[in-house]
Amino acid sequence: MEFRHLVSFITIAEELHFGRAAQRLHLTQPSLSAQLRKLEKSLGVQLVARNSHVVELTPAGREFEGQARLIVAQMDRAAQAAKATAAGRTGTLNIGYNLPASRHVLPDVLTRMTERHPDIMVSLWEKRTGPQLAALSDGSLDLAMVYGHPSTPEYRYRRLLHRIPLVAVVGRRHRWADRPGMPFAELAGQGVVLFAREQCPAMYDTIFRAAADTAISLSVAQIADDPGATAHVVSVRPLVGFASLPRAISMGMGADAGTPVAVKLFDPVPTLDLYAVWRADETNPAVSRFLDCVDTDEHHRPSPASAANCASTSSVGRS
Repeated sequence: MEFRHLVSFITIAEELHFGRAAQRLHLTQPSLSAQLRKLEKSLGVQLVARNSHVVELTPAGREFEGQARLIVAQMDRAAQAAKATAAGRTGTLNIGYNLPASRHVLPDVLTRMTERHPDIMVSLWEKRTGPQLAALSDGSLDLAMVYGHPSTPEYRYRRLLHRIPLVAVVGRRHRWADRPGMPFAELAGQGVVLFAREQCPAMYDTIFRAAADTAISLSVAQIADDPGATAHVVSVRPLVGFASLPRAISMGMGADAGTPVAVKLFDPVPTLDLYAVWRADETNPAVSRFLDCVDTDEHHRPSPASAANCASTSSVGRS
């Protein structure tokens, strides 16, 4: 059974006249008759009864007409959906993101996506940088919003936010808990809580680069890959952890006696840039539609650092 045979049969059913049906289909009458015979042979039933005066559908033909119309309509919908997806008007998009992206990028981008491309379904997955890049590599994410960017040719990237500062995280009883800030060099000899590098390579490297710039060595006393776990560890041990300033604010550090305290770092201030990253061979047109909705004019977008400076220090550190 061929799709064109279904279309020809439906046209015959509508016209009940082989001449008019053949004209609509731009076929000769013998060609149209041959297509009908092939269809009837493949089904093993007679669909059309005709004589020199009348063309009519058999009972089997009337039943088959309804089913054939459903098949043709479904094929048409499938073709339209494929064309819309190829043009980027519809489809699905799996986006990974971290906390700064959630606060400073996604609200505006998702609003624009909904307005411009309402038929593209966007699914969101909050992950750290390492898991996002792994998901991007295996195809379960189409685009990642992460700290730093891969340097290999398999990926493309675009900077979204820049100079997101890192802060030190300490427990309430730590000797630095009441300090407004501390030079990075004072971490020399201080036990720190760190995470495995694969969890967030850019943050990990930024911390150790700051240590190298101040000619100190960091003493890693414990590993805690989860930011919440870091907060618990420093609350009970005299160690220092690290967090981005947006993360510290979102966790309410310093807001009450039950939370750890975020202490600003300086000389140097370790900072991170936020990037959108996607595969160089990406074929999903919805990715470019999403990127078109991203505002990357960094001179006009307030960075998390400037936004944090507008907040009182009690929202970040001491109450």
